Order: sequence, then structure tokens, then C-alpha cells
Amino acid sequence: MLGSDLTAEGQKQGYDVIALTHAELDITKASLVKEAFDTYHPQVVINCAAYTKVDEAEENRNLALAVNALGVRNLALACRETNAVLVQISTDYVFDGTKDKPWGIYDLPNPINTYGESKYLGECFLKTIGENYFIVRTSWLFGKAGPNFVKTMLKLALAKNTIKVVDDQIGCPTYTADLAKAILDLVNTKAYGIYHITNQGAVSWYEFAKAIFALSGTKVELLPIDSSKYPTLAKRPKNSVLDPFPLEETIGYLLPSWSDALQRYLANEKMG
Repeated sequence: MLGSDLTAEGQKQGYDVIALTHAELDITKASLVKEAFDTYHPQVVINCAAYTKVDEAEENRNLALAVNALGVRNLALACRETNAVLVQISTDYVFDGTKDKPWGIYDLPNPINTYGESKYLGECFLKTIGENYFIVRTSWLFGKAGPNFVKTMLKLALAKNTIKVVDDQIGCPTYTADLAKAILDLVNTKAYGIYHITNQGAVSWYEFAKAIFALSGTKVELLPIDSSKYPTLAKRPKNSVLDPFPLEETIGYLLPSWSDALQRYLANEKMG
């Protein structure tokens, strides 16, 4: 989802973009990573490869760690050897969600599920090995390619009269087209470090679903429920809201609000 928008944005900005699929490069294999670097000689590497199945990661811990942690280590080593810049896409799930304020870049990660732990270990490998790098934490992604919450809700509305959505987890929905542009603008600054990039504004999953149905003109009964009534294999953080400082000070702007982003996304989907 993010990879396809980064490819389009990169081409728009005049980069020579090499967009390798999972079939073309398995980042868990150090030898294949080295081979790819020898073939393409990248100057900037943006790692969109990730094991993102949050609940399944609880049962496939080794696979999650191989992709989200060791894969980053392999890329970081290759980037260090070739002086390439590495951009690692990370997640709000590195935090435990217990704070009542937005999470800042220097708040201490404390993941409460395997997925979050594996992504945090990837960050740790990069901080240990990397030289010129960005860690970009983001959250609640939706975009044109790949499955996402918006598509899931609209699909459910076709099949059901009543939909229940948890209302006690809050975060920042983020449009991958907006995120892709901000990532490339950030790369251009060479101001390496950790950044939080999301669309502006915080919302619960229930409120997000409500906005999806309202903006798409979908009629369905939507009910808020407590997450304790909807048990999942992996625990989810209650508060995933990310503080963007110092994004605006670095690239000169913050992303538009999530509701503005959602409107544009739905309009594009309709046209598509």
C-alpha cells in the first residue's frame, strides 16, 4: 500500500525508482540483500517490507522477527557498507498506549504485542548499525493498494445491516499518498533521526468508521463496543496518537487532517 504510493511519488519527484516486490527481494536473506545492492547501487532505500498481521504475529513470532527485525539489520548493514540512506517505516505499536497524551519521538517504547516488539527490534538494529537513517513511525494506514480499514468497513456494510466497532482505542488515520510525499520531502532534508508522520487529528476506530460511512453515503447501523467485548490474539494500545514534533520544523508543513485525507481518498476511489 505505502510502497506503491512511494513509487508513484518518487517518479513524480524525478527519482529513478527501483520498486522490488517481495518475490524479487526477500530482505530476511542477507546474501540476497547484498546481491540487490550490487545490482542496483541505491542511494536511498525505503523499507516498506513488513510482516503486518498483528494477531498472526503472536503465533508466527519467528517470522515476524525475521522480517521486521533481521530484515532491517540486513538492510542497515548493506546501507552502511555503501553509504546509502535507509528509511525504516515503523509503527505506533512500539508504544504501550497507556499515556494520556500523544507519544513523542523520545518517549520510551514498550510494545505490548509481538508485532510491536518486532518493529521496535528493527528500530534498535538500525540505531545500532545505521549511519544515515530515518525512522518514520506512522499509524492506521489507508490507501489505494492493499487491504485497509476503510475498504473493510465499506465491504462489511454491503454484507451486514449492523456493524460493531471498538470505541476505546484512539489513533491518527493516515493516507499513504500524503505519507509518501512527506517521507520523500524528509529524505531531501538529510536531517536524519526519528520522526512521527501521520495525518492530523485523533479519532477512535468507531468515530473513524462513522466518518467513512457518512462521507461515502453508506447507510448502516453502527454500534460502539468496548475492546474487551472483542477479544483478539494480540493486545492493542489504547492510545496510539503520535506527536509530530519536529516534522513541521524539518519539512515546513504538517499533513492535512485525517478527515480531509479520507475525503480525497474516497473521491479518488470513486473515480478509479
